[in-house]
Amino acid sequence: MPGKVPVQVDGRAILLSHLDKVLWPAWSKAEMIDYYARVAGAMVPHLRDRPASFLRGPEGMTGPLFVAKNVPPGSPSWLREVEVVGKEGPRQHLVLDDTPSLIAAANMYCLEIHVPQWTASGGRDADDRPLHDRLVVDLDPGEGATVTACCEVALLVRAELAADGLACAAVTSGVKGLHLYAPLRPTPEAAVVGYAKTLAERLAAAHPALVVARMTKSLRRGKVFLDWSQNSTSKTTSAPYTLRATHTDIPGVSSPLTWSEVEGCASPADLAFSPESVAARVAADGDHASVLCDAAAAAALP
Repeated sequence: MPGKVPVQVDGRAILLSHLDKVLWPAWSKAEMIDYYARVAGAMVPHLRDRPASFLRGPEGMTGPLFVAKNVPPGSPSWLREVEVVGKEGPRQHLVLDDTPSLIAAANMYCLEIHVPQWTASGGRDADDRPLHDRLVVDLDPGEGATVTACCEVALLVRAELAADGLACAAVTSGVKGLHLYAPLRPTPEAAVVGYAKTLAERLAAAHPALVVARMTKSLRRGKVFLDWSQNSTSKTTSAPYTLRATHTDIPGVSSPLTWSEVEGCASPADLAFSPESVAARVAADGDHASVLCDAAAAAALP
């Protein structure tokens, strides 16, 4: 396979390189780019206007992996950049607003894509901090627990959110847990974090054998940790449809779920999706998490 292949993606010129490079033991860079091209229609709405961070690995799973918040070197000049002010000071982040941007990121070995629960143009609070347009409840199984326990907890969380007028979608993390997202009207960070923490503590009190709301790892054995802190402005979560840098023959992948899949999960294998199966799901059914991109579904916190 040639070292470099020029392509046009929706009118943008991209020079794809080293397509035969093996990134996972049974998966090449060409397969990674093909996957992202196939799911782009469903994935890009979850990335649009959100400053992206990446887990990059130019040598794949056999080489070093590193978190990249700055714009990767060699980025095409047409990629959109926004400045984000964090604890380390201001940084320029890429924003993947369209299919060419997503393919360009994959070409730069951005194996995983992570985004915050706010958008670059979504408004600011009185302290000039971004207003959040999503609530995330990160369900993290402790030692001895699996994604089946996460599904049990997800149904409890869904009921609590519904009682407060919030719709939500379930997405596998692509590793071992679940993420639940609810679209919000623009809301200050403190209100979202406070709501998520109260929700986690309420469920932990009601279901102490199943749910834990504290971060202490020794408390998580056999339980599901509801990580409410992921709603902080500085935090990001793996984007729906992103690949994951798993030490497996092919990558793990974050897949939106139907609620019937959550309700019927009997073993981790039920929710273990391959990139090929996720791309096929998108082709057949569209985006099971489309509610997150529907402005009409956004609600105010109680």
